[in-house]
Amino acid sequence: MKPFTYVRADSVEEATDAFAAHPGARYLGGGTNLVDLMKLGVEVPTALVDVHRLPLDTVEELPDGALRIGAMVRNSDLAAHPTVRDRYPALSQAVLAGASGQLRNAATTGGNLLQRTRCPYFQDVSKPCNKREPGTGCGALGGVHRDHAVLGYSEQCIATNPSDMAVALAALDAHVELYGTEGARSVAAADFHRLPGDHPERDTEIRPGELITGVVLPAGSAGPASAYRKARDRASYAFALASVAAVLHITDGVVDRVGLAFGALAHRPWRARRAEEVLLGAAPTAAAFEHAVDLELAAARPLRDNAYKVPLARRLALDVLGRLAPPVTT
Repeated sequence: MKPFTYVRADSVEEATDAFAAHPGARYLGGGTNLVDLMKLGVEVPTALVDVHRLPLDTVEELPDGALRIGAMVRNSDLAAHPTVRDRYPALSQAVLAGASGQLRNAATTGGNLLQRTRCPYFQDVSKPCNKREPGTGCGALGGVHRDHAVLGYSEQCIATNPSDMAVALAALDAHVELYGTEGARSVAAADFHRLPGDHPERDTEIRPGELITGVVLPAGSAGPASAYRKARDRASYAFALASVAAVLHITDGVVDRVGLAFGALAHRPWRARRAEEVLLGAAPTAAAFEHAVDLELAAARPLRDNAYKVPLARRLALDVLGRLAPPVTT
């Protein structure tokens, strides 16, 4: 562990000012990912700006019916919150699918969105990794890549985003609230994370020094018709091999609102825009779901060892959509 400066912030403004005053700083919330990366030598911050005591730890309903989740809300509290469970079940299910109970007690909403890939080449400083050190190459591309991306990757990086929560937020049309030296702004959760392109070192669209202050779930995505499902190597404490979050609303026998996102297939949660487009206005039949999902996954480019992810993601999506659709009556 290398020496660093520690600053405890008592307000959002104080936190961003402290970050700006210490080039190379990092924000510290629950620390469940950052501290691990510091121990591995992947992250070497000059300063830690501790934000875990900021008054951003509540879940509140807004006047328009939306739900605002503070960035410091612990994952365990978020998953158990009655309004989240009743109105946005996909989010509660996604959070409970991630990590252990002990980690969920410490991890925060903002920190979950900022966690970095679990690619072993990224985590091992002796291996080449363009995400960790641009220009060194991607060790996974010709190496071990069973868990890596099949959608949206580049020759620079084939890593996947590890978050379960982010997949649900993308499908639910959530927005991420940010605050920096230039003030406050909001970014759609589906656009918050980046594809690697030529700059895989940039995980998100967050600007230098910006702090996540909260996440807003729109009233329009509320209701019982949402769900999350994850496939993994073991029943607990494992990152996804593939996952799916879906929101499905039916009116007069046709789909009038749909959100579909895949996890563990790309550098970011993959919002299935092609599938959504063909499902809107269609009857919620098995044939319609199959057509939509197959159209979306046709863009996949499996690598040597991860072609299994495509049929796995397909089965997960069809299962989730089928469960959300109303039963067929005769």
